[in-house]
Amino acid sequence: MLEQICQLSREAGAAIMAVYDGEQPLDVAQKKDDSPVTAADLAAHHIIKRGLAALTPEVPLLSEEDPPAWEERQSWTRYWLVDPLDGTKEFLHRNGEFTVNIALIEHGEAVMGVVYAPAIDVLYLAERGKAWKEEKGQRQPIAVSNAQPPLVVVSRSHIDDELKDYLKQLGEHQTISVGSSLKFCLVAEGKAQLYPRFGPTNIWDTAAGHAVAVAAGAQIHDWQGRPLLYAPRESFLNPGFRVSLF
Repeated sequence: MLEQICQLSREAGAAIMAVYDGEQPLDVAQKKDDSPVTAADLAAHHIIKRGLAALTPEVPLLSEEDPPAWEERQSWTRYWLVDPLDGTKEFLHRNGEFTVNIALIEHGEAVMGVVYAPAIDVLYLAERGKAWKEEKGQRQPIAVSNAQPPLVVVSRSHIDDELKDYLKQLGEHQTISVGSSLKFCLVAEGKAQLYPRFGPTNIWDTAAGHAVAVAAGAQIHDWQGRPLLYAPRESFLNPGFRVSLF
């Protein structure tokens, strides 16, 4: 099934790039939380929704662009968690740092994940404790890697005072700013060693990258040391967290 999910992410990515390259109209609108949504978000959503319904009709879907009511999803033990276009701001800024995120959740854990960056045609995928990166037609296993001083990856769009204070106390390090779930993937492939997050994220922002990073050997916990979980809850918001080697 992982291969079919990879193909589905590529199909969604192609629809996103048709808008990005100007072949289709952009049609930007604002959602209730003031975040932007574009024709690319919606086109990718519909492709993924149709594809998953055909592949696993018995597994429900929670997508950023069509989240079910709490009453419908509160008893779910297995579901798809999808962000059809993660990094819409990066998409609008045209920096290429946006992704298609598809994760399978079982009993609160992200057990399968695909992160596809269509602008650079790079695919990250994970299942059963193994993670890979596919680029230029080549698929290679990936794993976390220690380095000193550590490279800390931070959000391009969400730099807050808590993060600034944390970095001041961290000791010697280097930083890089990246958009979307690519931050998880940089830790997963060993290019970065730490991704601290204090600002708000939603569960669809993190699940696929979480699956990739954990399968590659990373640890992901909230700031109280508890694992980041995806069992149904009324709020879609995550607590703050850190992706690290230890």
